[in-house]
Amino acid sequence: MARGLNKVMIIGNLGRDPELRYTPSGKPVVSFNVAAGRSWVTSSGERKDATEWFNVVAWGSLADICNQYLRKGSRVYIEGHLQTRSWEDADRQRHYRAEVVANEMIMLDNRNVAEEESPEDLNGALAALE
Repeated sequence: MARGLNKVMIIGNLGRDPELRYTPSGKPVVSFNVAAGRSWVTSSGERKDATEWFNVVAWGSLADICNQYLRKGSRVYIEGHLQTRSWEDADRQRHYRAEVVANEMIMLDNRNVAEEESPEDLNGALAALE
């Protein structure tokens, strides 16, 4: 089978605070959503705007960093791949959810860092990812 490409890049704002959980083996996983807007002009010259919401999941040390530094409203760059999960509920109905599995996160505003952490703390946290 030929190799494909599955890469997602988003710039937007968090719609809610990150939610940190742990797998039974103790691995951290965080989830949050990001709103990314776009605009275009129709053929009649009317400007249109739309917002798309993305479900984002991050694992391991990136999950810890997202949980520590991101808050609702934070502006971020997220890079990762698209994944679809499925599950069956108690009524045996099948549900599907598309999510971005992040492998990189860059904070585009430093509002939370300035309020809660020193830049040296942030640099140490980011270095832990490398």
